[in-house]
Amino acid sequence: MPAFRTRHLCSVAAALVLTIAAPATAATAADSSAAALREVLFVGNNWDGTADVIKSSGDFAKVGRLNVIPDKDARMAEINADPIKWIYFMAIRNGVGEGHDQFADDMYSTPDGKSVVVSRPSFADVVSINLATGTINWRFPVSGYRSDHMAVSPDGTRVAVSASTANTVHVLDINTGKQLGSFATGDKPHENIFTKDGKYIWNMAIGDVNTSLDDPAWDWTKGDRHITVVDATTYKQVKIIDMRDRLDAFGLTDFSDAVRPAVFSPDESKLYFQVSFFNGFLEYDVATDKITRMKTLPKNPATSEDRTTWVNDSRHHGISMNPAGTKLCVAGTMDDYATVVDRSTLQEGPLVTASKPYWATVSGDGKDCIISESGADQVTAIDFATGQKVTSVSVGDHPQRVRLGHVQADWTGPATG
Repeated sequence: MPAFRTRHLCSVAAALVLTIAAPATAATAADSSAAALREVLFVGNNWDGTADVIKSSGDFAKVGRLNVIPDKDARMAEINADPIKWIYFMAIRNGVGEGHDQFADDMYSTPDGKSVVVSRPSFADVVSINLATGTINWRFPVSGYRSDHMAVSPDGTRVAVSASTANTVHVLDINTGKQLGSFATGDKPHENIFTKDGKYIWNMAIGDVNTSLDDPAWDWTKGDRHITVVDATTYKQVKIIDMRDRLDAFGLTDFSDAVRPAVFSPDESKLYFQVSFFNGFLEYDVATDKITRMKTLPKNPATSEDRTTWVNDSRHHGISMNPAGTKLCVAGTMDDYATVVDRSTLQEGPLVTASKPYWATVSGDGKDCIISESGADQVTAIDFATGQKVTSVSVGDHPQRVRLGHVQADWTGPATG
């Protein structure tokens, strides 16, 4: 994904210095700058407001931990002084938070590895935190009362964040927090994806996932759910994709059209996505604008068939793809497993037992799928080649989003904060 291209940019910078035959000291400085960054995985512990930083591959050992709510007292004072903010804060706690506050939804590091930008749903904001000191560089309150998933541009300079109660996506300068633009979405914007050329942003709106009207007959009550594609320079709408029509054409009239986590193939010709209530995923062909294949994954016999017991309308929530584009990794959230699926045949591998896996991403070396086990407070690596578990690492309370990023090479945690 875009956030971990920084090392390549640094390598190019060093190569250019050598090409123009600059003095040796300049070349050494460029090499030193490139070597000063360390690729890591940021794990957002949503319920305790921390981020664990672990190695991006290998043994995934812990590097350090960061408090992402150093301003908690100030934020709570604001919320307690405003009845409307307090109502929404409590609604988040008792709704999507499952009785807990949501303090760390998504995060990306800056290209220089000196800061990390975090969306904090319960505080309805995005903050940049200095990794050396643990203090806040800037804060951006989103429209409405809850922030959610983010995405970072391929060059690492912009972050897009969903303001879920305002049906808006804000695009911010990652270094200053200044808003560069915004755009309207469907109801409850969720996942954001920049295309690899940086030209477009895809946003998936999931509608209301906290009501108990979960029977397919009541699906229409969930709101206006569609994919919004915008120009990433002008933030003007380019296309709207309503999966309702595409699902119906594929014969899936009882399926929800709430697109959850999604991942593009390397050439971006195909989009693989999950929808509410479904134990599996679908393949969408971008050029023909059609759903082309569906994969149904096994159900856990121990999982209740009562949809109202599934967290936030999820059955499966989390999907990633290896860099070669040959394997998919799926988090079977309510079925308590994860599995690697062959992209060509759609045959799943071993079902790796996991406790409410909530996200899936890719290790720095591309060899492993990394899932967050929100029910066990750990992240687990699964080998893309074999589909077998590699290792698990303990983290904080309710890990959700896991993102590749960078820190300074000698970083082990903030000096203060």
